[in-house]
Amino acid sequence: MRVFSRTSRYVAFLSCVIIAALNSVSLAAEPKHRILTADASKKIIAILDEDGKVEWQSKTNDLHDLHLLPNGNILFQTSWTQIVEVNPATNETVWQYDSGKQNGNEGKKVEVHAFQRLPSGLTMIAESGPSRIIEVDSKGTIVSQVPLKVSQPHPHRDTRLVRKLTSGNYLVCHEGDAVVREYDAKGAVVWQYEVPLFGKQPRGGHGVEAFGNQCYCALRLANGNTLLSTGNGHSVLEVTPQGQVAWKLEQDELPGIQLAWVTTLQQLPNGNVVIGNCHAESQNPQVIEVTRDKKVVWKFQDFARFGNSLTNTQVLSTDGQAVDAVLGQDR
Repeated sequence: MRVFSRTSRYVAFLSCVIIAALNSVSLAAEPKHRILTADASKKIIAILDEDGKVEWQSKTNDLHDLHLLPNGNILFQTSWTQIVEVNPATNETVWQYDSGKQNGNEGKKVEVHAFQRLPSGLTMIAESGPSRIIEVDSKGTIVSQVPLKVSQPHPHRDTRLVRKLTSGNYLVCHEGDAVVREYDAKGAVVWQYEVPLFGKQPRGGHGVEAFGNQCYCALRLANGNTLLSTGNGHSVLEVTPQGQVAWKLEQDELPGIQLAWVTTLQQLPNGNVVIGNCHAESQNPQVIEVTRDKKVVWKFQDFARFGNSLTNTQVLSTDGQAVDAVLGQDR
């Protein structure tokens, strides 16, 4: 018969406690994300692996949209008018389009804040100033175009992100008009949502001190609702087709975090929402992942390599599992 000493029993107990604690930490560990992200203040666009190491980076300038394409290339912009497709393995530009010079825009005030490579191979480009959506082929020839309805025309504020839905319609964030509109292929508005101020008065600026309803991003969810960011409204809303707010995340609801200019949104397969938190200064994370019960499960905060104008981020993989890179086409 073997007799255990008091010391050996204590060591065994302590080992069990340590193992349980390690398991608890493992279960609560943040997910690891591979991301494509860009910051206009430091003029950089980069892919970071799941350990935060740079896989690829390039110079950029003014930027409000980016995409990792299915072929592995990156579609982004190097100015408000110039869109490029770059092979990250060689840094070769394999396609480019300049909305400031092509298809009748020479000499006009025009800016691009959204674009998308479509399954057909065409590239959709939303042109602020001319107030139109065009789809161009590989040679830059316009295949189709849709006029946009803009109440307060301005080349910098006509649009923010725009996505073509699988229905063939376009979901358009009109920053200047503070409204999200859905257009059909002929340009008719088939749905719209005016972003509310919720009884508050607008305040100037870009950071946490400002306030407004300058919507940046809208995603059509599989349930038919629309998830949208309110820009300087510091919030994320999910609204029904009838315009009712089904879910809302406000500026100060996340412990220790303030939302500033809320930009990009991405709903991950697990239902969590990844939020771009631009102009929030170094005390706040630039990107945040939250659950639908408003728990922070991941955050990105890197003011050494990136700055206060990190406008766009796309999660590419989580814990080694690829995430669908196509945003805003859930219906």
